Amino acid sequence: MGSKVKEPKPEWIKIKLTAGEPYQEIKTMMRSKTLHTVCEEARCPNIYECWANRTATFMILGDICTRACRFCAVNTGLPTELDLEEPERVAEAAEQMNLQHCVVTSVARDDLKDGGASIFAETIKAIRRKLPLCSVEVLIPDFLGNKEALQIVMDAKPDILNHNIETVERLSDQVRAKAKYERSLELLKTSKEMNPNIPTKSSIMLGLGEEWDEILQTMDDLRSVDCNIMTIGQYLQPSDKHLYVKRYVTPEEFAELKKEGLARGFSHVESGPMVRSSYHAHEQVKSAANANNVV
Repeated sequence: MGSKVKEPKPEWIKIKLTAGEPYQEIKTMMRSKTLHTVCEEARCPNIYECWANRTATFMILGDICTRACRFCAVNTGLPTELDLEEPERVAEAAEQMNLQHCVVTSVARDDLKDGGASIFAETIKAIRRKLPLCSVEVLIPDFLGNKEALQIVMDAKPDILNHNIETVERLSDQVRAKAKYERSLELLKTSKEMNPNIPTKSSIMLGLGEEWDEILQTMDDLRSVDCNIMTIGQYLQPSDKHLYVKRYVTPEEFAELKKEGLARGFSHVESGPMVRSSYHAHEQVKSAANANNVV
């Protein structure tokens, strides 16, 4: 993937390090319920800001991923955890936080027949039982293209179906493990065929060597399968073992990409250096609903 970026991190790459009372409270609660968050496992730079605002992205199906994507800080290996009580504990935590919008993601569980889809579905249902007015967004893996697994999730009717394409087509095989660019597009397309009223969402990270026209092509590809929401952020290398940052994209470029996305028909584009897939997710619900004329 080429050489490491020479210059230091620019001034616009800023991380808020305010570990106040809400942060400590949420951390304690997650540990008491033996829950994982992608905020912690993926070393998200926005964890302090989001937790201070009492928002978090739950990571179900354990904390060991069967894939080893070269951009991701989540532990990889052979998972041993499959906790059928986990959906209820996630719902209890969401209720305790009094969430209005809940995001649920997972590690990839290629060791399971349905990739963990049934646990996703049960988690959606459990949250709805505890918090009937809370919207639920799921950020799912590709289930290795298993449409029956996707149907299980879609039947539970999440408010937003999120699956990240991560990078441009040319770089996909170098950045992601097992996941395929076309398979991701097919998943988003199929989900709309299963239920056109459920908005879809995807994300890419920049700074890995992609070209401007490739980013625009990725936007076009996502819109070709009726993807409604797109998030765009800067890739930051989580450790020396991961892919190098090739370039720091400027805030002005991110602003221009937001305009490009909106011009292509996305209902919402979140674009900025520190943006991650679930960043400000609660603010995207209304945009997503409007995209499909859902109240």
